[in-house]
Amino acid sequence: MATTFYSEIHRFKLIPLSLSSVCACPCRPLSSKTLIFTRPSSKLNHIGLVFDGSKEAHRFGKKGFLTHRRIITAVARAELDSLGEGNAKEEDLVSKSRQIGSDVKKRIVFGLGIGLTVGGVVLAGGWVFTVAFAAAVFIGAREYFELVRSRGITAGMTAPPRYVSRVCSVICALMPMLTMYFGQIDVSVTSAAFIVVTALLLQRGNPRFAQLSSTIFGLFYCGYLPCFWVKLRCGLAAPALNTRIGAVWPLLLGGQAHWTVGLVATLISFSSIIAADTFAFLGGRAYGRTPLTRISPKKTWEGTIVGFGGCIAISVLLSKIFNWPTSLLSGIAFGVLNFFGSVFGDLTESMIKRDAGVKDSGSLIPGHGGILDRVDSYMFTGALAYSFIKTFLPLFGV
Repeated sequence: MATTFYSEIHRFKLIPLSLSSVCACPCRPLSSKTLIFTRPSSKLNHIGLVFDGSKEAHRFGKKGFLTHRRIITAVARAELDSLGEGNAKEEDLVSKSRQIGSDVKKRIVFGLGIGLTVGGVVLAGGWVFTVAFAAAVFIGAREYFELVRSRGITAGMTAPPRYVSRVCSVICALMPMLTMYFGQIDVSVTSAAFIVVTALLLQRGNPRFAQLSSTIFGLFYCGYLPCFWVKLRCGLAAPALNTRIGAVWPLLLGGQAHWTVGLVATLISFSSIIAADTFAFLGGRAYGRTPLTRISPKKTWEGTIVGFGGCIAISVLLSKIFNWPTSLLSGIAFGVLNFFGSVFGDLTESMIKRDAGVKDSGSLIPGHGGILDRVDSYMFTGALAYSFIKTFLPLFGV
């Protein structure tokens, strides 16, 4: 093939020449100059080579080759089309990069705003923390029941009636406040389950078990589990002794008595979860190769390992700053619990969204999605942190 090509070049005396030295004006003949295309294009495949003004070239022209004038016109048009396509691709890349930059800015700005707001609410504690938490629970419950009612999930099950979903969202929002008022979760959970079962059994038509199971899980996931954060932050009122920040905390803001075990544990837990998510994201972008699970294809083992190390490091560092828990082993164990709670909470919400066929649970927060997308890592962590303090630490005399 190559031998034939080069023999043809030698036979017809083709002279390579760049496009810039050829005039496309019809008033000038090509003479003995030859055009070789400087850019590959699918539109030029039918043209082949441009020959010089020799007799051999004219003989090939009789067999069907284009004349010099048509060839030059075709080349010029093809070059312009190719340049236009290249400019369009460059414009698409520029617009995509600008869109990504805008999304990143929104994510950072709103992330900082959310972080500062949540930090202030956690420091305030009491009813300020509980009411703000209840508002977030209400929005998250609405998002959950909208996901359950979506086509992706209802294709394989019967969704609960809309009025039941709305009632359950209100009940989920009331559960943290009832926990704060009564000091325990059992009353609100039992009452909520009874009300929901009664509403489902008395509905018109044929009640289905899928309606009951998805609704009860919604009460557990969006109502019961968040109540442990109220128990952790507001229920553990024992002072965190020897806390460095608490020793210099202003008296107008509560003084050292403000720094309770519940506050310190909540701050460490929140910070550990944020560190786990952040380090996992950065580690996945830098080293991610092996997918963690099919539920969430973007998560990798490499990112998870980096997130695990970051979570434990922040947990141990803050435990040294706050002097709670007092032992290194306890600080590491607390970080491990926070990490696994955040990972499984994230995967649970990813599984719900995957069955619903959506990317985000909502669009409330620009650049972040819905409330559930931001708090999924906190769902199981509150219960694990509270159980760690009430059950694990006393076993070791801490």
